[in-house]
Amino acid sequence: MPTLFDPVQAGDLHLKNRIVMAPLTRNRSPNAIPRDITATYYAQRADAGLLITEATAISHQGQGYADVPGLYGTEQLDGWKKVTAAVHAKDGKIVTQLWHVGRVSHTELQPDGGAPVAPSAITAKTKTVLIKDGVPTFVETSHPRALRADELPGIVHTYAAAARNAVETAGFDGVEIHGANGYLLDQFLKDGSNHRTDDYGGSIENRARLLLEVTRAVADAVGHGKVGIRLSPVTPANDVVDSNPQPLFEYVVKQLAQLGLAYIHIIEGATGGPREIPDRPFDYDALKQAYREAGGRAAWMVNNGYDLPMAEIAVKEGDDLIAFGKPFIANPDLVRRIREHAPWNEVDKATLYGGGEKGYTDYPTLG
Repeated sequence: MPTLFDPVQAGDLHLKNRIVMAPLTRNRSPNAIPRDITATYYAQRADAGLLITEATAISHQGQGYADVPGLYGTEQLDGWKKVTAAVHAKDGKIVTQLWHVGRVSHTELQPDGGAPVAPSAITAKTKTVLIKDGVPTFVETSHPRALRADELPGIVHTYAAAARNAVETAGFDGVEIHGANGYLLDQFLKDGSNHRTDDYGGSIENRARLLLEVTRAVADAVGHGKVGIRLSPVTPANDVVDSNPQPLFEYVVKQLAQLGLAYIHIIEGATGGPREIPDRPFDYDALKQAYREAGGRAAWMVNNGYDLPMAEIAVKEGDDLIAFGKPFIANPDLVRRIREHAPWNEVDKATLYGGGEKGYTDYPTLG
């Protein structure tokens, strides 16, 4: 019977345990450049079987929050080189999450103050973060414009280029495609945000087209076994909804099953919230079964609100990887604490976004 501390193979990634640090936005990269403390932060947590970085913009257009990192400039990649080197020095494995926020942005964050882009010109009823007088400030998102069909091949190319930058230049062990939480690829997937009438809207097959094109392009760019993808079938994050998510996501995972990916990362329930949403029921076991029956062999990663007993049961019942989010913020030695059944530090919510070392690299470890 497998345990959290048994090694596991995820595509090309040999992981020393099944505990994963989930992607966690921290807003500590001015000018989209990771700093030296970013390397310290990730290296402190390198005992995890896998580290997934905070969501990282594939382009200036893909940025939706102040002081989040990028993968499209030389200084950004040089910053990430320090991070990967520090993690590898601790015998850790690290992938970066490829991010295009789509409509979840603000004109102040976009090239030349332009409108954010989206599948359809529908404003997200959510907020983003700007830095005002040095203080992170939540503001309403700006009204987006709909992407033209002739722009979509460029979006796909940008994802692939960012993936190559991450692996070949910055030294990451792989990449995770962010297809969740109401960002661009998820906006195309779900009919609440995608009202298109062309080949990228309407039917399930059309709405899934961009996500699948991106995944194939990224996999071809860096190797299929170095690519994971994150999906969130029913999260209401960033004002996304689909009228019938079960067949939509079963179609998506059946297509992904053919691509030989490293892992499938599933957010169960509402991101950072309840695992069960009464008006959005979803059968996650059926989703995994659909993937396996279609021939999918990637590691299956589950996420959202897992504590130690839940994680141990999930691994015993066949989930390959368990992602922990906020517990890794407050517990750089979370793997040791899990192993020794030691208490976990509480998160300081006031220091989650923006700032420096406080609430970032100064959480106490055991002993």
